[in-house]
Amino acid sequence: MSEPDQRLFFLLQRAAHRLRTTADRRCVAAAGVTTAQLGALFAVRDRPGTTQQELARTLGLRESAITALVTRLSSAGLLSKRPHPRQHRAVVLELTDMGADALRTAQPEIDAFNAELRSLLGEEGFLHTAGVLHRLAHWDE
Repeated sequence: MSEPDQRLFFLLQRAAHRLRTTADRRCVAAAGVTTAQLGALFAVRDRPGTTQQELARTLGLRESAITALVTRLSSAGLLSKRPHPRQHRAVVLELTDMGADALRTAQPEIDAFNAELRSLLGEEGFLHTAGVLHRLAHWDE
């Protein structure tokens, strides 16, 4: 029997890709939105009136990526944009009723996906993995 692969970065990339493509497929089927779009919608729901720059920081994305994401979400009627009252070039983001509906529709699929991961890893393994991934996500900040 050979030893398990220990190329951690490679394994993290593979696992992230598998999880993202599976979750995207399921969330698109359930609510018509990808996990990246859901992340943005949840962030705006949790911080109404956030700017694109703040959203970029929250999601850990470049502002150019956020601009494209926000454009898609606002074109789909899931987010609204309005001029910032004090910052000349900034816009304020708000979740629309359609955006709130998409989050509600996606939530059962998100819950089922997390339940499957808990089952796969066991509760202790799930919590340990979440803690380790949180530390890695904030490493070198």
